[in-house]
Parts: sequence; structure tokens; C-alpha cells
Amino acid sequence: MFIIEEELKKLPAKPGVYIMHNSKDDIIYVGKAKILKNRVKQYFQNGRNLSPKIQRMVSFVAYFEYIVVDSEMEALILECNLIKEHHPRFNTMLMDDKGYPYIKITVQEPYPKVLFAHDKKKDKARYFGPYTSAQAVKNTIDLLRKLYCIRTCSKKLPKPPGPDNQPCLYYHMNQCKAPCQGYISEDEYQKSIDGVIAFLNGNYDAVLKELISKMKEASESMEFEAAAGFRDLINDIRKITQKQKATDADDATDRDIIAYARNEKEAVVQVFFIRDGKMLGREHYYLQGVESDNGSDILSDFIKQYYSGTPYIPRELLLSEQIEEEALLTEWMTAKRGQKVYIKVPKIGTKERLIELARKNAEIVLQQDAEKLEREVARTSGAMDGLGRCLSMENLKRIESFDISNTSGFSSVGSMVVYENGKPKRNDYRKFKIKSVQGPDDYASMREVLTRRFLHGIEEQKELEEKGMNKEVGGFTRYPDLILMDGGKGQVNIALEVLSELKLSIEVCGMVKDDHHRTRGLYYKNNEIPIDPHSETFQLITRIQDETHRFAIEYHKALRGKGQVHSVLDDIAGVGTTRRRALMKHYMSLESIRAASIEELSVIPGMNKAAAQSVHAFFHPAQ
Repeated sequence: MFIIEEELKKLPAKPGVYIMHNSKDDIIYVGKAKILKNRVKQYFQNGRNLSPKIQRMVSFVAYFEYIVVDSEMEALILECNLIKEHHPRFNTMLMDDKGYPYIKITVQEPYPKVLFAHDKKKDKARYFGPYTSAQAVKNTIDLLRKLYCIRTCSKKLPKPPGPDNQPCLYYHMNQCKAPCQGYISEDEYQKSIDGVIAFLNGNYDAVLKELISKMKEASESMEFEAAAGFRDLINDIRKITQKQKATDADDATDRDIIAYARNEKEAVVQVFFIRDGKMLGREHYYLQGVESDNGSDILSDFIKQYYSGTPYIPRELLLSEQIEEEALLTEWMTAKRGQKVYIKVPKIGTKERLIELARKNAEIVLQQDAEKLEREVARTSGAMDGLGRCLSMENLKRIESFDISNTSGFSSVGSMVVYENGKPKRNDYRKFKIKSVQGPDDYASMREVLTRRFLHGIEEQKELEEKGMNKEVGGFTRYPDLILMDGGKGQVNIALEVLSELKLSIEVCGMVKDDHHRTRGLYYKNNEIPIDPHSETFQLITRIQDETHRFAIEYHKALRGKGQVHSVLDDIAGVGTTRRRALMKHYMSLESIRAASIEELSVIPGMNKAAAQSVHAFFHPAQ
């Protein structure tokens, strides 16, 4: 048994990482310490001034473990790795799924290629980057291939031409000089590669000058299509150069500008990437779990998590405010870069204005996010509250909706979808293959589905109660606050009968349809309740309807895909291959056949009145 008070006495006075676990063995917090003994004890000392977030974390701690390392630097690195691996609940987490690609030039080959690279490898290729946008990298590579006619194939060159080695489509599109055929020498091709490298190093002027000259030559030769192509390339380059805004003509240091904005639960960190004195790009990143963090904590956590994963460390970090761990983080980043890294907080001048610009950008993103969250709340929990008000129900949280899908009665299946707080809870979805009903009887099928669903729940609750376990852990034990039926009075009554037989008290609501089979209101306790079709509540009901239908139809399609369903028309007496084909050709769908009258069926080529009556009776059995 783990006794925290006793284990605290065993902590060493050495640097390391401590890992907090809850009673389910989940890792809920990871921290580093210069002296483990002193740091971990602080969490469990009475009267210690801990933040509300940390107080709550401590209340969940069942036990802790620790890893001793040789230095605080090693502890920092290990802390970063463990946080990234385990995503502990109470750590401030960088929500970052962005990649940082490179442009790779295979200069080790006789005829090099220009490629997209996800990371920088230790090979003989030459890399440019990293860049902040994968799409921008792809666009740039595409432009360079067109500009310099760089090959895209993976052939090993030089290779002697032969009957099976023909130039590809790019050659015929004038986007490759076909080195595979020997149409261009290695020296000439290398000049193109030198142009690519010059371009990626920022030498746009030479490229623009050459393209403008070629455009004029093509125009003078009345090769207007070629001239238009050069014009488009010139425009593309100008767009790229315009995006690279100069920040300081006399200072070409690589630096990242970092500022943040926050609300009660999350923060947005904005980063401007300055390379060679030019703005290369910008990105924003989300940090969650910042409830009790100050600005220093937010910036420190971001730096540790972000720069432990990014492939490039700039020479300078310009921050919006001072951080407590500046010396340690400077040492860590210097080691990663291999050169001295500086962390600064500018107070005046151009750099301070860039910090302010980054902060304003972060505020804009955070505000837009708040508006997005407000809209999301309105369409989910807000719409659920609206439905509760329509039905005079309090605390409406969970809805279960049911549907039947079949091919006119053959191989019927039932679906159950669940919405909690206005959002689908897909882990609780259930599907049923109808066992006791033959033919197209949706009412009987629905009765079977509802009975099986709630009998499962009753039986599971009994089993869990006998074992002394929580009733909530069963697959069917959680009951809804409301059952939402796609049909009206008939389906509602079926549901009420099933619940009465099982002695369950759950509210049931149906849908009232207009003449075009569109929902116009709700059927609840023998009354029709109108709903504004433009309201969020109406939109929520529509989403639940569509999701219930989708889930049922997908299950039915899966069964058909497994060869478990044959043509329903084959089961109708008096309908053979010829009549089946005639019916399907005329009506196109089984639903159309179901809706047809005996008179309409009888006039189909190959049909007669007896066969029409047989088809109609199959789809409309006596109740």
C-alpha cells in the first residue's frame, strides 16, 4: 500500500522528474525538480499557497513515482518528453499537430531532384527550411519545377535511352528537359539547380530579370501562349516576395517573436518567424489548462513543449514578458542549436512593436475562438435546453433516437443513436438485427428493438448490482431522459407500451410530419408542439433524425455487402425474374413500389391484377 507521508520521506535530494498518478493509474501530472525532496513535499504541506488547479490535482493523487537524473537540464528534457507522450490532465498542454517541412535538393545525384521533406535527415542532400506551411512548400516546389524544368521522376540517372525508356508527359509539357533521354547535359542541368538554390536563398531579382527577358522575347516572336506562361510565373514570384516583409534591414538575425493572449481556460500563443531579417511566416498555438498559470508559466510551458519538437532553433527569442526559467531554457536551447541562443524582452523600438503586433494577433484569434465556442454552445447544449423548454422538461441531457431500416421488410435492422448535451455520443450507439419479425412491419420491429434495448439495461443493472459495481459501466445501463421517435403517434404509443411493460418511466416524444414528409412539430403527451424551423432546437432535431437514419442505413448496407440480403421481390408470390425487372425498371426503388396502388402496379408491362395484388399485399400486410 502506498502511504504518501512515508514515501515523501524517501525522496532523494537530487534533480529529477516526478510523476503523479490517480487511483486508476493514469498519469495526471508531470513536473521537474532541481531537488526532488523539496519540490514534491510542497504539494502535500498544509497551508502551502497552491493554485486552485494544483490543489485539485493533489486531491486526485493516489501515488507518485520519480526518476532521478544527473542535472536539472536532463530533468527538463525528460519532463518535455513525458508530457508529450502522456498528455497529463493537469499539465498545461500545447495543442499542436502542425508539421515543419523542408525543401530537399538531392545534390548528391548527377541530376538532382527538388522534393518535399517532412524532416531533415543526415544524408548528403541539401535542405532549406523548416517552413511553417506545408502547402506553401508544395506550391514553391511546383513553381521551381516549372521555372527550372527540374525532373520529378525517381529514375536513377544517367541511364542509356532505350525503347522502354521514353520521355514522360512533363517533357511534352515543357516542364522537364528529359535528362533520362540525354537531352540535357549534367552541366546544363546543374545550372538549373544552381538557380533553384539561389532562389531559395532569396535571390529573386535575378530570376525575375531572366523571366521578364524571356517574356519579352516570346512576345516579340508572337509566341503569346509562352509569354503568358512567363507572365504567370513572374506574378507567382512577386506574390512570394511580397509576403516576406523586411523587419530590419540592418539586422538579419534569425528570431522568433512570441506573445500570447488568454482567457480563464486557455491561451493562444502567436509566433512570428523571422529569418534573415524577413518575415517568413506566422502561426498560432493553443495551450489548455492555464487556469491558474501566470504569463511566465504560459511562455515557459510553450517554449519547452514547442521547441522540444520543432527541428529549428532560432538565434533569438523575443518574448512579451520575462520568464522565471530563462537561464535554464537558454542553456537548453543553446545545446539544441549548437550555438548561443538569446532570450530577450524588448521594451522599445521595432522589436517591441513586433511583440505588440503578435499579442494583438493572439487576441484576435482568441476572440474569434470565443465566438466560435459561443456558436457551438448555442447549437449543442443551448439547443438541448431549448428542446427541454418546449417539452417542459428540466435537466434534459441525454436523448436516444431509434430507426428501422429494411429492404421492404427483408433483413430489417434497428439503430439507436445517442446525443448528450447536444452532441453525438458514438460510443453509446447500438444496432440490432431484427429477429422476431417477418416482412415489412416497422411497428413490430420497433417494439422488438426497444424491448431488447431496455431489457439489456435491466439485466446489466442487476448483474452489476450483485457484483457491487457501478451501474454506469454497463453498455445499456444508462437510460435516456428522452426517447425521440422518428414517427408520430403510432411509434410513440409503441414506445410507451414497451416502457409500461418493463415498468420504466422515460419521456417519449415523436415527430409530426407535413404532407411532404417534413417535420413540422413534436408529438408529446397527446399534443402537437410547434417548433420554429429556423431555431437551433429544430436544427438539432434534424441532425438527430439524419444521424439515426444514416446509422441504420449503413448497418443495412453492411449486411447487404456481406451477401446476406437478396432481392425482396424474389420473396413475393407470382413475381419472377421478368416481372421483378419490369417493376425495378419502372419504379427505380422499392420505396416507390411500396407507395404504388394496385391499379398502378397492374398496368406495368408483364404484370396483371393478381400479381399487382400480391405485390401490394406484401408491402402492406394486414395489421
